[in-house]
Amino acid sequence: MPVTDVERDLDALTMTVTAEFDADAERLWQLWADPRQLERWWGPPSHPSTFVEHELTPGARTTYFMTGPDGEEHHGRWRIEEVDPPHRLHIADDEVDDEGKPEDGGPTGMTVTIAEADGTATMSIQTHFGDRESMEKMLEMGMEQGMTETLNKVDPLLGVARA
Repeated sequence: MPVTDVERDLDALTMTVTAEFDADAERLWQLWADPRQLERWWGPPSHPSTFVEHELTPGARTTYFMTGPDGEEHHGRWRIEEVDPPHRLHIADDEVDDEGKPEDGGPTGMTVTIAEADGTATMSIQTHFGDRESMEKMLEMGMEQGMTETLNKVDPLLGVARA
């Protein structure tokens, strides 16, 4: 299993999931940069993703949706705020309605960091929450498990078999 650590910090309103992969930083970065590769791993196995717009350029927007087992679509939209390939990506979540249209909402987002050492790369995804209530709600809904399942989908894309 690639996930090596999950840290919840209710005071800082963050959850950080860290995973280690037998790959270099550039290969992991491509999993974020290429929307067709991102579709193959972003989201839990029960909710495959489709990326409609995707560009890793500061100020750009990414739009996507995940399709649940009964066909319902869960829309998402990111604002790309910081890009430092292949080591850092900062994304802000835009609140969207059921059809993917923007709504007013609290600041949330995530910071992805990729570090490389001795033939392996570590990827940390730190999710930032707008308030404690939102964080607790997302954790109760299974966000930690969902992120773990999401990251467990990466090894097959890298051609890595784990025992």
